[in-house]
Amino acid sequence: MLLLRWFTPAHANPAGLMRISERVLLAPLARRFRVYAVSRAPGMRAGTTMAEIAAEHAAAIAAEFGTAVDVLGVSSGGSIALQLAADHPRAVRTLILASSGDTLPETVRASQRDYAAALASGRRGLHHLAPAVAGSAILAGPARAAMWLADPLLRPARPADTVAFLRAEDSFDIGARLGEIVAPTLVLGGGRDAGIPVETFRRTAAGVPGARLIVYPRASHMGVLRHHRFVEDIAAFTGARRRER
Repeated sequence: MLLLRWFTPAHANPAGLMRISERVLLAPLARRFRVYAVSRAPGMRAGTTMAEIAAEHAAAIAAEFGTAVDVLGVSSGGSIALQLAADHPRAVRTLILASSGDTLPETVRASQRDYAAALASGRRGLHHLAPAVAGSAILAGPARAAMWLADPLLRPARPADTVAFLRAEDSFDIGARLGEIVAPTLVLGGGRDAGIPVETFRRTAAGVPGARLIVYPRASHMGVLRHHRFVEDIAAFTGARRRER
């Protein structure tokens, strides 16, 4: 299972408390799959497109595995996963999208633009992402304050990498190409996702031939990964696809 990570400020594997937190979060998935969690490559140049990022991932899959793999894209990782499945169908055995869709809502785009602008100018900016990641509108205020305070601790060593990716995702819209995706696809979303509306999950699933949609009504954006059915639903889906082959 190749897991394409959610947005993180740094293009690197997590360290310290972030590494511990990720290992805890992914432990249930790792009990069912051998999980390879990857981030975007460092050294991303300005003007990089999502298609170019997907091409890098396709080349890495070919070099590391030599065959198609199950791909789980979470949040921003789902943007890459969709582009990968559309551009490089031989790299993707099954496609699972969690808290992601064919394009970003304008509210999320605006938040990410503000964060990119702050990063590029050396200012605190992590708090701009609060509305998209908070579990509810009520929690957005406290999250904004907490993220403002945490910004210096989470500021990337190479801000240009982060800015380049955010700008690539800002222009990402694969809605017109969903019908080209041939990998069996599962879309998982949260009914309480503060950043991505359920309609985005529905539209994405409807656009991919034969895709299946599961919405966890009470789950938030990252709460989808903590839902008690998350791993079982993925295991059932990938297992069924293998039996069909």
